Amino acid sequence: MKCYETVWEIFNQCANNQMRDVFFDEIEIDDPETFIQHKFKDKCLTYEKEILADGTLIFHIDASGIRQRYTFTEL
Repeated sequence: MKCYETVWEIFNQCANNQMRDVFFDEIEIDDPETFIQHKFKDKCLTYEKEILADGTLIFHIDASGIRQRYTFTEL
């Protein structure tokens, strides 16, 4: 298992409100993509995976119409 620092951002859908919910955590998992699929298993899920040059994984998520972003940085 690998240890990751995660940042989970939930974007606000309300007009004229640019704030978003942001959650930080450290987790140990085998595969970030499997983690995303399991976390949102009860939602209509689509996502795009982005891999940065430093190995950071970013998942751009639409979970039942709610835009979210999950960032995984290996510790």
